Amino acid sequence: MNRNLRAFCAVLLLAGACLAFQRGRGRLPFLQDDDEPEPYPVDAGEKTEWTFARLRYNSYRQGAGSWGVRGSWTTDYPKAERHFVQGIRRLSRVHVRSVEEVVDLDTDKIFDYPWIYGVEVGHWDLSDSQAAKLREYLNRGGFLMVDDFHGSIEWEIFMRSMSRVFPDRPVVDIPNKDPIFHMLFDLDDRIQIPGIVMFYTGNTYEQDGVKEKWGGIYDEKGRIVVAMCQNMDLGDAWEHADMPQYPERYTSMAYRIGLNYIIYSMTH
Repeated sequence: MNRNLRAFCAVLLLAGACLAFQRGRGRLPFLQDDDEPEPYPVDAGEKTEWTFARLRYNSYRQGAGSWGVRGSWTTDYPKAERHFVQGIRRLSRVHVRSVEEVVDLDTDKIFDYPWIYGVEVGHWDLSDSQAAKLREYLNRGGFLMVDDFHGSIEWEIFMRSMSRVFPDRPVVDIPNKDPIFHMLFDLDDRIQIPGIVMFYTGNTYEQDGVKEKWGGIYDEKGRIVVAMCQNMDLGDAWEHADMPQYPERYTSMAYRIGLNYIIYSMTH
């Protein structure tokens, strides 16, 4: 067994252990209600100017994500977006719908949304036609925010699909001076945003993704079309925003980053 394969197996074992710990006898007391269904908002049908659009995709290895056969794209769904949109309502003037929309790359529905969110993209596996659809969406003014993927193995899997979306555009570090970090909040002093795995491991990082990375892909006009929150888990920070045990500084940063990215996508 080569080193990469051993590392990949270790990642799967760790993910399985964490999930078993959550759902078994070792589950932390303050996560007991984590799997309770999210109430459906009474104003779900309201017409608004912006909707949280979550990307549905095929998984590279079905079952490797937190939700098994449901697919990695469902991680934190729908609590992360339900909680996050309430924060958007409180912290901005964006008229946001209280419920999310799930979109995929096999229809043209994606073109109805200027901002889409892809979670656990270290497990996605886009077909050639899906990669082409995502490229068309981004070239037509769309914006993709990706989150909750960690370490070198998940980065490699992520790039297998992303390099087919944009084979000629590099991934670069977004500089502090970029407008995306100064839309509603000035975010020169960003921090790594951990998931709840930190309650089990004591670390703010997962796998070998020790350092947070704020990566991006720019178009020919200098506009960010893909923003990457690598070695972080903003989705968990949104989902557990009402959990006293989850540190407020992480949730606050996750809300500010998300809001800046949304406003950037609507104005650039």
